[in-house]
Amino acid sequence: MLELKNLSYRVRNDDGTELTILNNISLTIEDNQLVVFTGPNGGGKTTLAKTIMGLIQPTSGQILYNGRDITALGITERARLGISYGFQQPPRFKGLRVRDLLCLAAGDEKLPKNVCCAYLTQVGLCANDYLDREVDSSLSGGEVKRIEIATVLARKSSLMIYDEPEAGIDLWSFARLTETFGELHRRHESTMIIISHQERIISLADEIIVIAGGAIRHRGTKDAILPLILADTMGNCALGKECIIK
Repeated sequence: MLELKNLSYRVRNDDGTELTILNNISLTIEDNQLVVFTGPNGGGKTTLAKTIMGLIQPTSGQILYNGRDITALGITERARLGISYGFQQPPRFKGLRVRDLLCLAAGDEKLPKNVCCAYLTQVGLCANDYLDREVDSSLSGGEVKRIEIATVLARKSSLMIYDEPEAGIDLWSFARLTETFGELHRRHESTMIIISHQERIISLADEIIVIAGGAIRHRGTKDAILPLILADTMGNCALGKECIIK
C-alpha cells in the first residue's frame, strides 16, 4: 500500500518568490490497483509521480510504502523495494544493447531470448529486430519509450509508475500496450500508477485522480469521473475535453 501524507513541494524563483508545485496532497493507493493521474498540463502530475519514485525530494510531508517511511530514501533504495518508473522521455544508452537493458532490469544476465521476446512483444516490438540494437540515437523516441516500458515489465515491480506511456507511440503499438496494461491488472500482481490523457488508458482505471494546481481536485471511479471529464463539467478544474484523447 502506498500512502502520501500532506505532501508538498515548493521551489524558489529567481526573484526570490516561492512557487508551490504540490500543495498538501494526502492519498492512499491500495495494493493491486490501477490508478490514473490526469489533469491539465502543468498541474503537478509528473512532479507527484517523481516524488513517489524519489526523483524529487518533497519540501514537506511523508511517503509510506507498505507501512515503511521511504521519504528520505533514494531512487536505488526505492527500486529495491519494488518501485519502478517509466519516464515520459526515456534516456538513451550508447553502447548498451536492448538485450543488455532487459537483462539488467530482470536481474538475470542470461535472460533467455524467448523471455526477452515476450517483454518486447507486449510493447509492440519484434525481438529479432531490436535485441541486438543499441539504445542510442538510431532509435526513434517511440521505440525508446517502448523499450523502457519493456524494462519496467521485466523488473516485475510491485509498484509501477508510467508517465504518459502513450507519448510518441504509434496507434498499433498503443493498442497493444493498452492490452498489456489491462492484462497486468487482471493478474493482480502489481499496483500501477499511470499518468495519461488517453481515454483508452483512463477507462482501465479502478480510480481516476484529477490533479490541477498542485492539488487533488477530483477523485473517484472511472464510472463517476470519466463522464464528467468528457462532458467538461469538472467545475473549477481546468480540465476539459481537450485534455482527453480518444
